[in-house]
Amino acid sequence: MQKEVIAVFDIGKSNKKILLFDTDYHVVLEEDKRFDEITDDDDYACDNIEVIEKWMTDTLSSILSTGKYHLAAVNFATYGATLMYLDEAKKRLTPVYNYLKPMPVDVLNGFYDRYGGVGEFSRITASPALEMLNSGLQILWLKKKKPEVFKKVKHIVHFPQYLSLLFTGEVTSEYTSIGCHTAMWNFDKQTYHQWLKDEQITLPAPSPNTLLKEVTIAGKEVPVGIGIHDSSSSIVPYLMSSTEKFILISTGTWCVFMNPYNAEPLTQHQLVNDTLCYLSSEQKQVKSSRLFLGFIHEENANRLAEHFKVSKKAYQSVKTDKLLLKKLDEKNKGSRVFFKDGVPENYVDVTVDLSIFANFDEAYHQLMIDLVDLSCKAIELIETKEKDTKALYISGGFTNNDLYVRLIADRFPDKKVYTSDISNATALGAALVIGREAFKKELPQIDLGLNEITY
Repeated sequence: MQKEVIAVFDIGKSNKKILLFDTDYHVVLEEDKRFDEITDDDDYACDNIEVIEKWMTDTLSSILSTGKYHLAAVNFATYGATLMYLDEAKKRLTPVYNYLKPMPVDVLNGFYDRYGGVGEFSRITASPALEMLNSGLQILWLKKKKPEVFKKVKHIVHFPQYLSLLFTGEVTSEYTSIGCHTAMWNFDKQTYHQWLKDEQITLPAPSPNTLLKEVTIAGKEVPVGIGIHDSSSSIVPYLMSSTEKFILISTGTWCVFMNPYNAEPLTQHQLVNDTLCYLSSEQKQVKSSRLFLGFIHEENANRLAEHFKVSKKAYQSVKTDKLLLKKLDEKNKGSRVFFKDGVPENYVDVTVDLSIFANFDEAYHQLMIDLVDLSCKAIELIETKEKDTKALYISGGFTNNDLYVRLIADRFPDKKVYTSDISNATALGAALVIGREAFKKELPQIDLGLNEITY
């Protein structure tokens, strides 16, 4: 008997995955691939979209041909800040341009001034001025720098919707991709910003993430979703299963702090401190801040390891020493030792004389005190005035860092602090948004893998 499953392609910058979820939303198959980057027509690194496309179509055909699975649906979750430009026949005209490409200064000359200045424009679009990371502004770049290509453009879609189009042939749009610092969406009016119309750029009206299109793949009828932005997808399991208001702390190289219960407009203070808004799959504002936590931690922990002549992995065995924390607090009176003046450009604080610490453990405790302080500042940016969230969920790599999670719990005695162990939360979210329609049954309660942390 065939097992009924939803297939999700989870396309990250580094890893590309396909996962199959059964009707209880357990993973029954997972395949992880890495593809070498190529260069675009400007000789800048980018994803090899042709290889990715072939892998996707071959993988789905292979899964169907085994006869082991009945594909109830297929969906896509991808990184954001990426657009695809299509001609009249809906064929791709360009490479997958990398959002890390530099934006030529002249592209945005006078642009912000026409729409109230950079501060007001950023507030209305919930998009700090991030150059190519504002994917809508990539359209202006293409229009001005590659006019011979742009004149052939008939359709513009975000990356998740492009992958969907490969199977459905339909041009679509959806809220989570539009709402992720694209500079396209007017959060005041909940519609596309006027500048797109002024530039004669037409984008599809957004559809809900629950939408499925029936298509034929390898001779089988398969419903295909329209995709979802990965950050918005990763919070879906928590929104569906949490019984209280929460902030999600998604840790990794980047630490992203998300509050789906803060509908207050962005302030200039928040914007200049890298705070923005996403749109959830239910078209609600998710206020979000971020910190380059994983990278900052690694670089500074390596410096400590070299100084104290211990293994670079020594921090992994450090356990919370409350007496040491009390000693450091009394000594420094709550002031930072590391990052006194903020995080330096190269992320390593070489201004700290490491000889002030007796050993690696003491230095590492202080480093984590200060990294948690930076994290708390990021959390403060997304809290409501009432500070009405009741829980903090910590997911990702730092759930295994005893000092980090206990120090967070210490800093928020009024909230319940949990580590959350959900494997493949992004892919799970993409499955859940189409799950009710695909499996024709109500969604189950999702186990968030919660473990309450006390100081």
